[in-house]
Amino acid sequence: MMTESTANDAGLTVSRESAAATASGYLMLLVLLLSMVAIGWGIAEAAAGRGAMAALGIAGGSFVFLFVLCGFYMLQPNQAAAITLFGSYRGTDRTSGLRWVLPWMIRKKVSVRANNMISERLKVNDARGNPIEIAAQVVWRVTDTAQALFDIDDYKAFVIVQTEAAVRTIGSRYVYDDLEHPEEVTLRGSHEVVNTELRLELIERLKIAGIIVDECGLTHLAYAQEIAGAMLRRQQAQAVVAARATLVAGAVGMVEMALDSLSEKGVVELDDERRATMVSNLMVVLCGEREAQPVVNAGTLYQ
Repeated sequence: MMTESTANDAGLTVSRESAAATASGYLMLLVLLLSMVAIGWGIAEAAAGRGAMAALGIAGGSFVFLFVLCGFYMLQPNQAAAITLFGSYRGTDRTSGLRWVLPWMIRKKVSVRANNMISERLKVNDARGNPIEIAAQVVWRVTDTAQALFDIDDYKAFVIVQTEAAVRTIGSRYVYDDLEHPEEVTLRGSHEVVNTELRLELIERLKIAGIIVDECGLTHLAYAQEIAGAMLRRQQAQAVVAARATLVAGAVGMVEMALDSLSEKGVVELDDERRATMVSNLMVVLCGEREAQPVVNAGTLYQ
């Protein structure tokens, strides 16, 4: 991960956005119209036979017209223009509308709107070494145009590469799922924690490019095909065991409550053998997957 300190150690000049000295294009339109009036006046003077005044009006008006015309540019909302002079950064203009700057200054436009991207499905080993497929969506935007244009060769490609690296990092930091320890952070069960970790990781990675991440989250998460079947059977087995444990715990509580209630109300006196038989019957009824079939005992327990 390249941070600002490592960038400085590598000899990279870290840029910072500043406001550019530009003018309103609407005011310069008035100057453009005045130059056209001067050209028209010079043509009229030439028609009247006054050559010196005509040449001055036409030449001066034409020079001003071309000078002003070459400095116009237009910015849409949430669009900026970085101004450079002979390779030197002179600031960024973020004012939308018709703008004007000296013609020899280069204007490079950059969008500061929100961008949305979805990464490719990546195969990553989770914290236990299980291969999984993972993908994420990221909403990002440029906050520092100088860093995005002059510190990174291609900031859009940079976002793609760093997103894949961050997704791999987060995918290998946690396990896919853990039914035995439900309090543990997992990729499948702890969406808010994982998404927050991914966003912080991306912000740190993209800080050098002047880019902020507004939102991100996993869009695809699954075991890799080579182990998907085995992991599915394992999850099903763990789910069955967990369900059985819950069922047995509930059944034990119900049997205990039933026996205590019978003893307190004096409905029937049960010795140890009858108590064991009732417990067995109740557990079969409560834990069985099929409905119990009643059996009428015409004799006694001992016959």
